[in-house]
Amino acid sequence: MSVSMLSTFVKPMHPEGRRFVAIAGAVTLVLFWIWSPLGWLGLGLTVWVYYFFRDPPRVTPTRPGLMVSPADGVVSLLEPAVPPAELGLGEAEMTRISVFMSVFNCHVNRLPAAGRIERVAYRPGKFLNASLDKASADNERNGLTVALPDGTRYGVVQIAGLVARRILCWAEEGHEMARGERFGLIRFGSRLDIYLPAGAHPLVRIGQTMVAGETAIADLTGTQGEG
Repeated sequence: MSVSMLSTFVKPMHPEGRRFVAIAGAVTLVLFWIWSPLGWLGLGLTVWVYYFFRDPPRVTPTRPGLMVSPADGVVSLLEPAVPPAELGLGEAEMTRISVFMSVFNCHVNRLPAAGRIERVAYRPGKFLNASLDKASADNERNGLTVALPDGTRYGVVQIAGLVARRILCWAEEGHEMARGERFGLIRFGSRLDIYLPAGAHPLVRIGQTMVAGETAIADLTGTQGEG
């Protein structure tokens, strides 16, 4: 098998997944010892766990003014909504784009647009199905408020889902981060909400498939061309 073909199937794994793959592998060995058909099931589970924590490189667009999707998945909501109070973005409605991640998506999250991390705000909550609208208000979540170079701000919120039980965020307040830079991960199914700054034009539709760090999700210049 050529290197290019191998890279198609074998993706880098995020370090967060190593212990989970090790646990699944150990369970698989025990299952093989008990009964070989169970072992093959365990092997399939181990491969899935590895696949869940994959962290492939992404090619982020360089065109100025673009915001990229923070997550792999499908656009499930596109509507005006008041951002969570802990983001400090005010009580006026902002355009919210929600990207729903299934358990088969890559779950590494990437920053939509370059800027300074102004606020990191964690809020405990429920574990409702992340595809539901009320998950934005009721579920456990972690939000980032990002200040753009022109002083405007946007929000991105990691929301736990039905089977997700831990939100990881590596962004730190006061740090400058690049567009497409990794900032977090949610384990086993979840959703990302993006609250666009005033004047930003959405470039996506409900049902569209997103690729974190690559798919243009909005244009900060207010124009409609993706370029």
